[in-house]
Amino acid sequence: MIDAPSPNHNARKLPVSMLVLHYTGMESGKAALDRMRDPEAEVSAHYMVEEDGRIFRLVGESDRAWHAGRSDWNGVTDVNSASIGIEIVNGGHDFGLPDFPNAQINALIPLCKRILSDHDIPARNVVGHSDIAPERKNDPGEKFPWAGLGAAGIGLWPGEGNGDRRVLLEPGERDRGVTLLQRALAGVGYGIALDGVMSERMVAVVRAFQRRYRPEQVDGVVDMETLDLAARLARMI
Repeated sequence: MIDAPSPNHNARKLPVSMLVLHYTGMESGKAALDRMRDPEAEVSAHYMVEEDGRIFRLVGESDRAWHAGRSDWNGVTDVNSASIGIEIVNGGHDFGLPDFPNAQINALIPLCKRILSDHDIPARNVVGHSDIAPERKNDPGEKFPWAGLGAAGIGLWPGEGNGDRRVLLEPGERDRGVTLLQRALAGVGYGIALDGVMSERMVAVVRAFQRRYRPEQVDGVVDMETLDLAARLARMI
């Protein structure tokens, strides 16, 4: 653990109940670290995990780091107050969406497990930035190994898809399918209205869900595989 204090924090207003994972989305870990320590940037995280597995501690866990921005999860809208934020060094979509090295993930897993244990964070509240801000964010992205973290006991993993990603709903079933999917996603924690409408917000939420649980095809379409995965996930809550 390398201490690299950031001035970008303030007091929490809520107890810790969430863990939020991000990618840095910058050209290097140094650039990301410098930005999170720059008071003019007004961004930070509690930890940053480098590609080689080094872990930098920027903000104490008792303090409110500034990583989530405008977001919501399971009714919580001040996610910064309720969460621990970890930035994972990766260029992200703007820099070719590279793979996450094994050394990095092998360092991330014990850090996450310790945080979850210390704060008694439920598995449903281990989220990506795209889960809590689906209209604004795509990180940690389609290549992030959520399945591997799930196998290590970090977050929920419903299993692999059933292969029905190209099986679309018939016109007469579409409204019911959207309603069922909304109920499942809202039950997991996604901020979505239960109105049966395939709004722009709903499309963004479906894309965020697919990005995490079915990254092979992220299109925002309500197909049978997406419905099946969401139903399986909701049953795990």
